[in-house]
Amino acid sequence: MSTKALEEALAGHEVLTVPEAGFAGVKNGALLRRMSGQFEVFITVDANLKYQQNLSALKVAVVVLRAHSNDLSDLLPLVSQVLVALETIQSGVVIEIGV
Repeated sequence: MSTKALEEALAGHEVLTVPEAGFAGVKNGALLRRMSGQFEVFITVDANLKYQQNLSALKVAVVVLRAHSNDLSDLLPLVSQVLVALETIQSGVVIEIGV
């Protein structure tokens, strides 16, 4: 997936990939703890994340994109809903968007 196109679709928001944030190779639990307090929202396609981690205790919100695939063509149609969610989402909350 081209993160550049997704980044452009989220114009007006600062967007970093996990590697760009310096967290490449960090597993979900440690990743979320490192992000907590540094980032407002974590956008992922990992639908199981909410079952694997105690997200309510973290100072980061999570948006889970649910699409037929992780292809950009399937994720880009969800961006308008993501932009709406970003207006009100709060730390520790998980929002699922899509299929």
